[in-house]
Amino acid sequence: MRIEKDTVVSLKYELSDLTGKVVEKPSEAISYLHGGYDGIFPMVEEELHHKEVGYSCSVLMEPENTFGEYDSELVRVEPRELFPDDVTVGMQFEGGQEGSDDTLIYTVTDIAEDKVVVDGNHPLAGMALRFDCTVTDVRPATVEELSHGHAHGPHGHGHGHGHEH
Repeated sequence: MRIEKDTVVSLKYELSDLTGKVVEKPSEAISYLHGGYDGIFPMVEEELHHKEVGYSCSVLMEPENTFGEYDSELVRVEPRELFPDDVTVGMQFEGGQEGSDDTLIYTVTDIAEDKVVVDGNHPLAGMALRFDCTVTDVRPATVEELSHGHAHGPHGHGHGHGHEH
């Protein structure tokens, strides 16, 4: 079966930076609903269109195709007393963005005596990335999957909607 719009595609993948350092490599295959549902990077979806099980590819993506350019305005210096006593570099906090309803994940990047520096950029922002994958399964999506706009099942993405199977 070919990968077409409204098929559920399973693939094993590895995401690495241009020096070859692996930044993401799930041990199990992931599944996504194919056809513009934002289930996977659009460039990868384009590359996989009309392909079949067993197809392997390597897609090189610039930051604008993955997690966006690095935005220095998302780096904030906050008073130390806003944070727990045991705050350490690498800890993550949810925070709002001024003038926006979006919640960002801020990562602590530096701690001084009375200040904490947090960075709201995605850890992979501003990096060109290489996506290597192999298609392990292709099947028609179910009616329910199409109505929800994402794949279900043990390895489906998008389990944030408060429904269990």
